[in-house]
Parts: sequence; structure tokens; C-alpha cells
Amino acid sequence: MRLVRIFVGATLSAQLEYRANFLGAVLASLGEVGVALLGISILFGQPGVTEVGGWSFREALLVTGFFMLTEGVISVFIQPNMSKIAEAVRTGNMDFTLLKPIDAQFNVSTRNLNVLRFPDLLIGLGLIGYAAGGLEVSVGGALAAAVLYGSAVVIVYCIYLGLSTTAFWFVKTQNVTELFSGVFGAARFPVAAFPVPVRFVLTFVLPVAFITTVPAQALTGALGGGLALASPLIAAALFLATRLFWRYAVASYTSASS
Repeated sequence: MRLVRIFVGATLSAQLEYRANFLGAVLASLGEVGVALLGISILFGQPGVTEVGGWSFREALLVTGFFMLTEGVISVFIQPNMSKIAEAVRTGNMDFTLLKPIDAQFNVSTRNLNVLRFPDLLIGLGLIGYAAGGLEVSVGGALAAAVLYGSAVVIVYCIYLGLSTTAFWFVKTQNVTELFSGVFGAARFPVAAFPVPVRFVLTFVLPVAFITTVPAQALTGALGGGLALASPLIAAALFLATRLFWRYAVASYTSASS
């Protein structure tokens, strides 16, 4: 715990060295939630509209809350690490990572934090709490939502790791990850709000629905057993696939300094 406190303290000191960084991060968080709330307001702002795709406003707000929470997880924990993989491969610093007596995948996944985007996590939790306060949420539903959201975080991590691992061959992967970020923007709305072909893509091709919609359904008790079982299975399959892909990439890695 002492090492964790030292690491977080050093990271926080470095990132708060300039006050403008903190202000910019807060504005970015507020802008993100503003866009998300604007979108859901447009959906439900039409006269006589009380449901969209079978979702009430508060139920849809749950999805927005899970979206903001996931944006926070990505911004704070995932992206700061994944974005440095390509740089490490290009400069040869990956050599030092692979030589350390610690699992390389774990090392590249946990050594950086962007604490300035921590407000995203708080905003997401706040939206979930506010939306759930006006709904009938059982203890079982809350536990199921927590478990399924854990699976969602694994899915997001695996997608980013898989895309970033291609840097061992292509070096620059920023455009690919930005493309996924654009698609992930659809997760701020319930998947039922989209046409059937889009729902299929967002569920079975790019598992965006499992990241926000499925945990929200579990929280309200509207989730079927099939999707509840599929979420952890998809997370486990993706983790295994990305683990094997990472090991294959490391095995084929040729040092930039050699």
C-alpha cells in the first residue's frame, strides 16, 4: 500500500504541476457529460415521448451513467498505458520492459495513471446513483450489475490492448484506437434505440452493448439470462485471445536498438 501511495502521489504531483492541466481536464469532463446528456435530452425531448425502445428516461440515464463511468476508466487507467506501447516499440524502450522480472503485459497495463480525468468516474457514479434512485432496484440487481460491469471493463481493456498490440508490426496505432473510440460513443444510448442492423453490430460484432446497456438492464432487473451469461464468457474469451496475441507479438518482437 505504501508503494501505491507513493506512485499515486508522484503521478498526481507531476500532473498538477500546471494548474491549467487540471482546469482543462475538468472542462473536458464537463463537456463529455454535457454532450451525453444533450443526446439523451434530444431523444426524450419530443412531445409525448416517454419511452425510447422500451426504455424510460431514468433507465436510459443509467446507460449514460455507465458510459461516463467507462469513459473515466478508459481515461484514467487504460488509455494512458495503451498509448505508450507504440512509443516504447518505436524507441526501443520495450526492451527494458521485457527484461524486468515482472509480467510485461501487467507492467505496460498498470504503470501510468491520468488522475486528472478522475472526475469522469465521479460523474458516472453520480448519474448512476441519481437514475437508480427513481427506479426499483433490488440488491440482487445491483450485485448482478456490478459483476457484469466488471466483465465490461475487461472487454474494454482487451479491445484497447488488442489494438495497441498491433504496434509491434505497424508502430502507429492511434488512428485505430480513435476509430473504436468513435464507435464507442454509441454506448451512451441504450442499444434498443438503434435500428436492428445496428443493434446486431453493436452487440455481436463490436460488443458495445455489453459495456453499458447490459449492466443497466441488470440493475433494473430487465436482463435476460442469455445476455447475463454471455457477458462474462465474452470477457473471458477476449482476455484469453488478447493474452495469446500479446505473447505472440512479444515473441516476434525485434528490438529497435538492435
